[in-house]
Amino acid sequence: MKFHPQPQAGTPTPWAFPAPERGSLPNGLTVLRCHRPGQQVVAVEVFLAAPLEAEPEGLDGVATIMARAFSEGTDKHSAEEFAAELERCGATLDAYADHPGVRVSLEVPVSRLPKALGLLADALRAPAFSESEIERLVANRLDEIPHETANPSRRAAKQLSKELFPATSRMSRPRQGTEETVAQIDSAAVRAFYVAHVRPATATAVIVGDLEGTDLDAILADTLGAWKGDTAEARPVPPVTADDTGRVVIVDRPGAVQTQLLIGRIGPDRHDSVWPAQVLGTYCLGGTLTSRLDRVLREEKGYTYGVRAFGQVLRSAPDGSGASMLAISGSVDTESTGPALEDLWKVLRTLAAEGLTDAERDVAVQNLVGVAPLKYETAAAVAGTLADQVEQHLPDDFQAQMYARLAETGTVEATAAVVSAFPEDHLVTVLVGDASQIEEPVRALGIGDVTVVSG
Repeated sequence: MKFHPQPQAGTPTPWAFPAPERGSLPNGLTVLRCHRPGQQVVAVEVFLAAPLEAEPEGLDGVATIMARAFSEGTDKHSAEEFAAELERCGATLDAYADHPGVRVSLEVPVSRLPKALGLLADALRAPAFSESEIERLVANRLDEIPHETANPSRRAAKQLSKELFPATSRMSRPRQGTEETVAQIDSAAVRAFYVAHVRPATATAVIVGDLEGTDLDAILADTLGAWKGDTAEARPVPPVTADDTGRVVIVDRPGAVQTQLLIGRIGPDRHDSVWPAQVLGTYCLGGTLTSRLDRVLREEKGYTYGVRAFGQVLRSAPDGSGASMLAISGSVDTESTGPALEDLWKVLRTLAAEGLTDAERDVAVQNLVGVAPLKYETAAAVAGTLADQVEQHLPDDFQAQMYARLAETGTVEATAAVVSAFPEDHLVTVLVGDASQIEEPVRALGIGDVTVVSG
C-alpha cells in the first residue's frame, strides 16, 4: 500500500487582528472593508445610530420591533417574498437593538453578495412596516416577556439594572421593553422611530470576507449607495449615573431549589486606560474553569457548576464618558447560598490582600492572547468586533492594540485593576431564590442591607 507523505507544519507567522480599510459613500454611509483570503462566506454588519435612550417615552421596545421588522418586507417584496429571496441567496439576515443602537447582520456566500446586499439595502432604504407584520411582532414580543421573567438569570439581570440606575434612565428598564410599553407599539410608532433615527449619514457598514475579484465599489454603489437620507447632527449622549452602594436584593421565588447570583456595579468603558489590566484581572478572578472563583466555589466547595466574572460595555462616547457592567454571576443550591456568598467575599478579600500570582497572570495572557487567531477564524467574528469598535467610538486598530497591551500588562497592574473593579463594599448583589430560606443567612454575612421583592 502506498501512503501519501505526512503533512508537515509550516513556519509560524506573527498574527495580528485584521486592519480594515475605511471609506465612505456619496450618501454619507461609512464603510469598513476587510479582505480575508479564503473566507468565502462574507459577513456584513451595519450599525445604525438609533440608541435605546432615543425611544419615545412609554414606547420602550420600539427599537427592537423596528429591528425585527427589517426582514419583514420592503417596498419591493412582501415578508414571504423577502424571506424567499434571502433563501435563494443562501443568506441569513438578523437584527437587534441595544443601548448604543441597532445592529443588522448579513452572512452570504461571496458569489451571491450583490443580490444579498441589494436585499439588505432595500430593507434599510424602504422597509414595509406593515400593520399586520408589526402586530405579529408585537404579539411575539409580548409572548416572550413572561418566559424571560420566569428565567432566573434574566430576572436577576432585570433587577440589577433597576437597582443600579435611576428610574429616569433608559438603562434601568428592560432593553426590549415591558408588557405595558410593547403593547403600545404600532406601525406608526415604528415608522416614526425609523424616520427620526435611521439614515446612511449616521450608519456604518462593515464588510469582511474574501473580496478578491469582487468589484465591491460597484456593488456598494448599486445597493447601499442607493439608500438616501438626510444628514443629521450627532445625538448628545446623556451621562451614565449609577448607585453601587453595597446592598442585597432578594427576588423571592418560593420553593426554588437554586439561587441565581448576580453581583455587579458600573465601571469604565474601553476608552479608559485601565481596561486591558481590568480584562486580565477579571479573567483571573472568574473568566475560566481554572479561575479563583471556580477553584473555591466549584472545585473545593462544590456549591456550583461554575461562577463567572466579566465586564460588558453598556454604552460608550467619544469623550470616554461611557460605562460598562462589571459582574459576577452563577447559581448555587438554596442551602448553600449563605456559605457560597461568604466564600465569594473571602475570595475578593484575599485577592485584595495578597494579589494575583505571576502564574495566574501568565495563564490568563496565554488564554486571552494565544487563542485569538482561533477566535477570529470566521469573517463574522471579525466583522462583529469591528462593528463593536464602531458603536463604541474606538479606533479601527483598537483590538490589535488591545492584545499587545494585554501581553504587556504585569501582575501588579492586573491585581490593582481587578481589586478596583470589584471592591467588596461597593457591590450590588441580586439573589433570585426562596427568600424564606436564604434571607437570614445572607443578612448574617453583613455585606449590605437586605431587601426582599416579589419575583
